[in-house]
Amino acid sequence: MTATALPDTDPPVTRSWYARNKLAITPWLFLIPAMIFFLIYVIAPIFQSIWISFYEWDGLGAAEWVGARNYVELMDDDRFYTSLWNNVLWLLLYMLAVPAGLFVALFLNQTVTGMRIYKSMFFFPFVISQVVVGLIFTWFYNPDFGVVGQVWQFFGATPPSILGDERYVTYGIIAAGLWPQIAYCMILYLTGLNNVAADQIEAGRLDGAKGWKMLWYVVLPQLKPATFIAVVVTVIGALRSFDMIAIMTQGGPYGSSNVLAYYMYETALSEYGYRMGYGSAIATVLFLIMLIYISYFLYRMYQDEKGAR
Repeated sequence: MTATALPDTDPPVTRSWYARNKLAITPWLFLIPAMIFFLIYVIAPIFQSIWISFYEWDGLGAAEWVGARNYVELMDDDRFYTSLWNNVLWLLLYMLAVPAGLFVALFLNQTVTGMRIYKSMFFFPFVISQVVVGLIFTWFYNPDFGVVGQVWQFFGATPPSILGDERYVTYGIIAAGLWPQIAYCMILYLTGLNNVAADQIEAGRLDGAKGWKMLWYVVLPQLKPATFIAVVVTVIGALRSFDMIAIMTQGGPYGSSNVLAYYMYETALSEYGYRMGYGSAIATVLFLIMLIYISYFLYRMYQDEKGAR
């Protein structure tokens, strides 16, 4: 009698739930700590600020519920409208950083002798503090010993007091803020230009595209991600502008250079500020404006991604 081989009766290996879903779970394990911090230090304070805006509170004593009274008062506050208008100016003029950064990046994206030195010079404003930028331009605008004053005196004219004149002060601060913002947009576009497909450039040249046509039809479509980030960051920087005003004018003269962020600080947290509820109402308005802009840009990005599919 010949022995017959017994069939393999080893039980199947049972994999745990985590082993079966490891690829889907692992990214969330890395995201959860960041999400917790984001909820605690960003989302929760936003809702807390909105809640405080319905109270009259000095930051120390008992808070008194006043409903929408702080928002009604904003509608009759001339300083609020001045700050809001200055934010609009910041938003409109700050957007000049995007095309300026693009053209600087196009200039620097060349292979010529000494280009690293030029890149370092244009990159320098981005690495220094906004406080330092504010101090530099404060000295620059000084009518007595600043560059502006020296130029005017050279031509025999009376130098203007840019930071002391209500007509020019906001424009002077915006010009100071544009210096590092252009450098930031330049870095984004330089990164994007490194990823431009060389075969599309060659195809464009074969079709006769050059100069502006090459830039508009071949290069710029490939720079859409960099442009999106540059626009979003520039819009956020314009709407939450604070440090340049705090260093250069403290909102003066006579509150003419105030923006919503600094007016909120001045009302709620400064040496003379005691109205936490009113300051929170200003902060809520600023947050809603930023939310509208960012939502619009995210929607446009989603539509572009959807159309690309």
